[in-house]
Amino acid sequence: MTDHYIAELHIDEDSLPVTSIEMQHERRVAVFDLLEENEFRPLESEHGPYVLTLKMQDGRRLLFEVERTNGSPRGTYTISLVPFRRVIKDYFMICESYHNAIRTATSAQIEAIDMGRRGLHNEGSRMLSDALRNQVELGFNTSRRLFTLICALHRRTIR
Repeated sequence: MTDHYIAELHIDEDSLPVTSIEMQHERRVAVFDLLEENEFRPLESEHGPYVLTLKMQDGRRLLFEVERTNGSPRGTYTISLVPFRRVIKDYFMICESYHNAIRTATSAQIEAIDMGRRGLHNEGSRMLSDALRNQVELGFNTSRRLFTLICALHRRTIR
């Protein structure tokens, strides 16, 4: 069994404030899903598990502060969110279309929209893995869950 996983995740409320009860719920669900199962290894780290703190910097960069659960620091990794804006915005739009379609569309139409939603989710996940590739090794499902969390963190700023 590997010890390269995120055991705790904290969100810096000063830099990523919650603006609604719905957003708070979305974040809790995304954090729960991520902590349930993940593969996360800073390339310079021989052992985990890890505590991850997410912070926003200048409204355009996301900081991943990583330490081991024993408190020893493992690094701070930064990614620009600018390249993610289009895919996140498109992802929100298609999710909204999907929720609207559930009420009125045929099952074939709903399935087509859902395939597009999954495609955008996968694209965002790959972008995240690529942005961190020289710093952190992520499992694909971990990257998907982190992308979901990033969407939940930035819902109000992207729309």
